[in-house]
Amino acid sequence: MPEFSFIIPVYNRAEEVDELLQTIIEQTSKNFEVIIVEDGSEETCEHIIQKHENKATIKYIVQNNSGPGSARNNGAKKARGCWLIFLDSDCLLPRNYLDIVKAEVDCEEFDGFGGPDKAHPAFNRIQQAIGYAMSSVITTGGIRGAKEQFDLFYPRSYNMGVRNSVFNALEGFSDMRFGEDLDFSMRLIKKGYSTRLIKEGFVFHKRRNNFRSFFKQVYNSGIARINLEMRHKGTTKLVHWLPSLFILSHILIFLIAFAYPWILLLLIITPAIIYVHANKTLKNKTSALWAVAAAYVQTVGYGLGFLEGIIVRRLLKKREFHAFKENFYK
Repeated sequence: MPEFSFIIPVYNRAEEVDELLQTIIEQTSKNFEVIIVEDGSEETCEHIIQKHENKATIKYIVQNNSGPGSARNNGAKKARGCWLIFLDSDCLLPRNYLDIVKAEVDCEEFDGFGGPDKAHPAFNRIQQAIGYAMSSVITTGGIRGAKEQFDLFYPRSYNMGVRNSVFNALEGFSDMRFGEDLDFSMRLIKKGYSTRLIKEGFVFHKRRNNFRSFFKQVYNSGIARINLEMRHKGTTKLVHWLPSLFILSHILIFLIAFAYPWILLLLIITPAIIYVHANKTLKNKTSALWAVAAAYVQTVGYGLGFLEGIIVRRLLKKREFHAFKENFYK
């Protein structure tokens, strides 16, 4: 029986699955199985599975399109590992990823874990920029596992591990189409289970390669935060309000500028800080410039989605919703 079961939902991303499988197969620790769940893809990755099936234990499941949460649940039903590790299809693993995870689970007692994500040096400039925006402490406040938490740590599905028995006890992921991983982590903690941030157990995360799809992703994430608050009261913190406050503050600055044009100089401060930090992090001036754009797309997209969520859920008292249905896979 394998100790670990990698579970990966996929939708029309055969090339990504090929790359991810290669990094899984190359793990120095071999006590694992892989479960690929094809979630109604038009272009399936069956030929990719056949390419690698003699190199590792790989199970291939096909279902109608139901979203990543449902796909992970179906994958978990076929898993034999003591630990389930959920990955996004656009991730790559360092060769020692499983060694690091195994060392932690063997010597510490916890029920779920997660790790950071970062951009690989080989990713293109846009991917590196978006990766920076989604992982930097400047743009996220450290809530995605980039540093020690100021709050409870909530593992996310791009790099999440949970005991098989605990996953079954919680009945898996809910029917949320966005934010389902945070919902699962919140339910896990509410039930008294423990989580652990494995800082060295990071994955390389490709994410989007254009700002249009990135905007849709973060917009839905902003809405999902309000949906999560309605399910789990008190889980929205000040850091989640900051993107919306950022938007409102900029509107205020533009209004004041009609009387005091010099106040527009304040708008230089934020991009300058982001550029300097991104250049230091990414070590590339072009990527750092793109990172400024990515940070603004992230902040504005999330902030607008958050505000719409407040209006629709809080003021209009309507049910859960999301804005861009085609963007289920983050």
